[in-house]
Amino acid sequence: MNKATLEKVFEYASKPVQGTMSRKLRKDVKIQVNEGEVYEGATLFLGEEFVRVTCTQDGSNINTYYDWEKIISVRTIGAVE
Repeated sequence: MNKATLEKVFEYASKPVQGTMSRKLRKDVKIQVNEGEVYEGATLFLGEEFVRVTCTQDGSNINTYYDWEKIISVRTIGAVE
């Protein structure tokens, strides 16, 4: 999957954070990268060379970095309407 397609998937699942280059996951939308952890309420940063996913767990901020070239799949999970 190419970077442009992956960017569209991330953009679909999130909305811009005012005044930053980051994006916040939309309400009731979760994402999963490479069949790994499922992120909910996370903030995304779509850089030129990497994607950063920031979430809070047990009172700590956790940043996970993904190389665009190493992303095989992105799963979006949302409620049925």
